[in-house]
Amino acid sequence: MAGQTKQWEPGTIVHDPRTGRVGEYRGQAGPYAMLRPVGGGREWEADPALIRPATPEERLGAGVRAANARSAQATARRRVFRYVPYVIVQDATAEPEYEARCVSGDEADCGAGSGPRPHPAEVEEWQRLHTQDTRHTRYRRHFADYAVLEPAEPVGATLPPTVVTGPPPGQGQHPGAPQPS
Repeated sequence: MAGQTKQWEPGTIVHDPRTGRVGEYRGQAGPYAMLRPVGGGREWEADPALIRPATPEERLGAGVRAANARSAQATARRRVFRYVPYVIVQDATAEPEYEARCVSGDEADCGAGSGPRPHPAEVEEWQRLHTQDTRHTRYRRHFADYAVLEPAEPVGATLPPTVVTGPPPGQGQHPGAPQPS
């Protein structure tokens, strides 16, 4: 038996007909071939005269089993996060800011600015006064505020179930079919 056994390269994927399992050849231990499950696990002893190269289907099946085992282990550790829809609202604790900068000028922009103001009327007044003094009529306006994301619904609230009884009007019907009234 020892003279007729084939020498396998470590890492070769082989089939053990005695157990019906596919494993990775690890080496010899006495009269036995040591095999390990694809993807890791506890080694087992196999008769080196009986093992053969795994077919592509057997290799694929062993790979899928290993991937499923890894996924099952990861699922046990994985956290599940729920999707929570948010809405963006203006922060009521902070005042918005309005500002304008003059971009008129003969050779280059004037560059004069109103500075941050709490109300747009104050910026418009500054623009009118600047236009009276300089005859500049082009301004770049800026608005800034603070926004807060808030859950669209209270956390834990559930949406009412949606009941679908058929296709939307005009869809899923033949062109000549009468429309429901």
